[in-house]
Amino acid sequence: MTVTVTEAHRTIDAVWRIESAKLIAALTRMVRDVGLAEELAQDALVAALEQWPSAGVPSNPGAWLMAIAKRRAIDHFRHVKMAERKHAEIGLDLETTQQAIEVEPDEVPDDLLRLIFTACHPVLKTEARVALTLRLLGGLTTDEIARAFLVPEPTVAQRIVRAKRTLAQKKVPFEVPVGAELAERLGSVLEVVYLVFNEGYSATAGDDWMRPHLCADAIRLGRILAGLAPHEPEVFGLLALMELQASRARARVTAEGEPILLLDQNRAKWDRLLINHGLAALNRAESLSPSRGPYTLQAAIAACHARAGAADDTDWPRIAALYGELVEVTPSPVVELNRAVAVSMAAGPAAALPLVDALAAAPAMSRYHLLPTVRGDLLTKLGRDAEARAEFERAASLTRNARERDVLLARAKQASEQGS
Repeated sequence: MTVTVTEAHRTIDAVWRIESAKLIAALTRMVRDVGLAEELAQDALVAALEQWPSAGVPSNPGAWLMAIAKRRAIDHFRHVKMAERKHAEIGLDLETTQQAIEVEPDEVPDDLLRLIFTACHPVLKTEARVALTLRLLGGLTTDEIARAFLVPEPTVAQRIVRAKRTLAQKKVPFEVPVGAELAERLGSVLEVVYLVFNEGYSATAGDDWMRPHLCADAIRLGRILAGLAPHEPEVFGLLALMELQASRARARVTAEGEPILLLDQNRAKWDRLLINHGLAALNRAESLSPSRGPYTLQAAIAACHARAGAADDTDWPRIAALYGELVEVTPSPVVELNRAVAVSMAAGPAAALPLVDALAAAPAMSRYHLLPTVRGDLLTKLGRDAEARAEFERAASLTRNARERDVLLARAKQASEQGS
């Protein structure tokens, strides 16, 4: 059945988002080059764009794309062999190549896991890992990644090109690490996924408080990873954390896009399905290991909020204790700041202010806008409005998010009015 060009392109876009990662993963195993694998996959995409509007969408679009990509791979080997490379250097004749191109369905998950570890290899800079992961595993275009992170498209394109070149030059193997290296490399993978989620959940710059598409992409990557690594507790801890935080999305902004703080949110708008998924993932993480890692601990904190029917029902002493446990696992002034907030809710602002003041000397906090934000909030509760105004104004000068800046300046104005 023929379809319109618009319908075909819409279908191709949906299929690409679903199938591209599996396609690139399988091709990478075949050709042992991420860059070449993506080129071959793109060739298949172009073929779909050319043929599907007139010939109709095939009954199995993913298999169709894979078949086209396989042919392109065989053509590549044939061309390379005939043009300049010796048979021994290729190490495969065309018949062997044909056999190698065949992909068993059971191998696809393994290929995806290898691709995730390759795209997030520590040999790459963090921003390159993020861009490459979104491109290869998220199915995003260079333009979409650029718009999501508010950077020029050529910058993202350059990061992706350099990343693929680096992987080739360093001869990064297309494999899942084992032993002690697995834990280290898994940390890199989880860091990338959570960086993507965080940028969507609380945009660091621009006019929007949230970028929901990035949150959705990160959760999708997290679910893929959970399916591929079912015995890794921190994978489920991260998935739980993202799902529990994302459950608040509809309650975090007004109709005009203005931020709504956690304690002021209408909890009836929280997504109960996502909460249930998140709590199930948290239970899975805690059942896999007696000790909780950083993502599982953060998910446990998010679960305290999710289980509270109203803000007043929040178990702040437990949250403060969980942050204390998190500080032991991953010492960080940011975690200490979050613990201070929980202490203020559990024991009052006077108990928390010294904890916040002690963080002021930390170099990592000198340009961190949430430190003066929290300090301003504590000072407001203590009735020290003039000091609070100065803190909110400093926080507003440090944030790069326009929506957040407006909120902070409004709070500074309110503190000034209260103090006059």
